[in-house]
Amino acid sequence: MERRILVINPNKDASCTAGIAAALEPFGRPGQARFDTIQLREGPDCIASWQDWYGVALPLCAAVQAEAADAYVIACVSDPGVEAVREVTDRPVIGPFRSAVLAAMARADRFGVIAFVDASKERQRRVLLSMGVENRLAATEALNLSMSALTDPEAPRAALVAAGQRLVEAGSAAVVLGCTGMAGHRAYLEAEIGVPVIEPCAAAAVQALLAVT
Repeated sequence: MERRILVINPNKDASCTAGIAAALEPFGRPGQARFDTIQLREGPDCIASWQDWYGVALPLCAAVQAEAADAYVIACVSDPGVEAVREVTDRPVIGPFRSAVLAAMARADRFGVIAFVDASKERQRRVLLSMGVENRLAATEALNLSMSALTDPEAPRAALVAAGQRLVEAGSAAVVLGCTGMAGHRAYLEAEIGVPVIEPCAAAAVQALLAVT
């Protein structure tokens, strides 16, 4: 029986949702597991503040209760609402940031994060503290770009490379992309900075496949 993995983008940006779906496409296993990607219509334009982060928890719970699946991925790289959603389902609920951090630590002793905005850093630090791995973080850099700029095929690449190079100089032997909007730039950035670049949607996809197969 084919397993369904529901991927929920908690923001309402269509280009971000499309990028998430594209990043997950190579991981589908016809006849075994498929990824369905949706977005919250009532979500914010992006998860840029604590209000955004807390505000999507209940809509995410409602979406999960309305959509049967074998596993759920909350497709935002500050893992909003993960704990709340786990209260309304007995299926696996996976946070991309947690998944990406685990993947980075499998590749390197210390890693860096390219955050969406400066406010993202504290939310991601909270996740690292909950995992007990904050001492493995070498540095974090924020792009502070709009979601539309971030999902553009070319526009953010100079900023991404500059941030990635600063992280490497700070001791990062792997780099985590800190927003799902960055998904389309992973391979380019890795080639430019010379260390593994972890894309959280892909990392979460692997964890979801492990959970359902």
